[in-house]
Formats: sequence, structure tokens, C-alpha cells
Amino acid sequence: MPTLSLSPCLIGVSGGPCSGKSTVCQKIVEALQSKAGMGQANRVTVIAMENFYKPKTAEQRDLALHGNYNLDHPSAFHEQLLFNTLKDLLNGQTVKIARYDAGKYEHIKGVFDTIEPVPVIIVEGILVFYFPEIRNLFQMKLFVDTDADTRLARRVLRDMKEHGRNLEHILAGYINHVKPSFEDFCLPTKKYADVIIPRGADNHVAVDLIIQHIRDFIQYKPGKTETQQSIEYNLRSRPH
Repeated sequence: MPTLSLSPCLIGVSGGPCSGKSTVCQKIVEALQSKAGMGQANRVTVIAMENFYKPKTAEQRDLALHGNYNLDHPSAFHEQLLFNTLKDLLNGQTVKIARYDAGKYEHIKGVFDTIEPVPVIIVEGILVFYFPEIRNLFQMKLFVDTDADTRLARRVLRDMKEHGRNLEHILAGYINHVKPSFEDFCLPTKKYADVIIPRGADNHVAVDLIIQHIRDFIQYKPGKTETQQSIEYNLRSRPH
């Protein structure tokens, strides 16, 4: 694929586990791809930070299955690999990313996703703003702000339905690792967000404003515009 004449617009989406980050990303992708007249030159892709977990031993995977291994600590991620991957994309290079199986806590052997340097690249994950060298790559930073009760309820339903885990192990992992790691490492990075989205994807007004700004960004490739400043003011002044 030929390199782009302009670097991709790199957008970071953070927030607590099960806050609705993936849903917000999906709504952005659907809106951009469905816009009339948007062709191949206006594609968008999403990269999940979970694909950059460090490899785990069999013992560590077993601990994780029982809620006794912290997957939300910064040390669980290969931040240098994520940084190098994003830099390559910003330099117009196509990359391959190993696909992670969240149900088994390991990468799928021999399975890679090919990511091209498309105009809009969204990176979502609980700690995408934690590492300064990665945080500084984003032209736009969004934080999905969803209350703890909602996030826990979603986690229980997801892990029981999709991964077949029992409630005791889910709650043990939440109490011992997920909740304290969110408070220690994820929540403090909220201050770096350009836009905070209360109630996540349910906040249709906020999501629509963000989508419109991304469209403007694609067209004009500015720094921080009056549009972005307006979005920040409107969203921060809305009640949580």
C-alpha cells in the first residue's frame, strides 16, 4: 500500500474496564463509514490495547482464570511494542498485530491482524493514556466515564456469558485487582482527556459531537480548533 501523504489522525479512547470504550469506538466507525461520499481514502480502524498484553505463563493464565492475576496493572502491557507499532503507522507503514484471546488470556498462535495507516486510527484501552510516550502520540484523547456499578454489572454479565466464568472468580478479580488498578492507574489519566464522555455510548449528544469533530479533523487536519474547544466546554459542563 502506498504511504499516506498525511499522517493518520490518531485517537485514544480510555476509561475503566467495561465502561463502553468499544461501543463508543464502534459508533464512531459506523458513523464515519456510513457518511455519504466517504470512500476508501476515508477509512477508519480500531486497535485494542489488549492485543499488547505481555505473554503469560501457564501458571499466570491459571491465576487469571481464578481472578488472582492482575491484568490491569501497567506492567501487564508491552508498552514499547505498542509505541513502536503506532509510530510505524504514523510514518505510513503497514503493521501486523498479534490477536489476543481474552477468554484464554493468551495470543492466538499464528494469527495476526494487518493494519494499514488509514486516515483515522483509534486506539482503545484502559491504560492508553498512562504511558507518556504513547499518550503524546494522540491528536485527540477521549475518556469514557461510566459509574462503577454499571461497569461491574457489565463485567459480571460478560464474563459469565462469553467466557463461562463463575461469579466468585469474577468478583475476586474485581475486588483484588480491577477496582484498585482502575483507581491507581486508569482514573488519574482522565485529566489528560480532551473530551470526557459521561455515561459512555448512551450519551448520544457527546458521541455525535465527537464524530462531527473527527470529520472536521479529517478534512482540515488542524491542531486544536474552535470546534474542539467547544466540544470540551459543552461536555465538561454537562451534568454527570
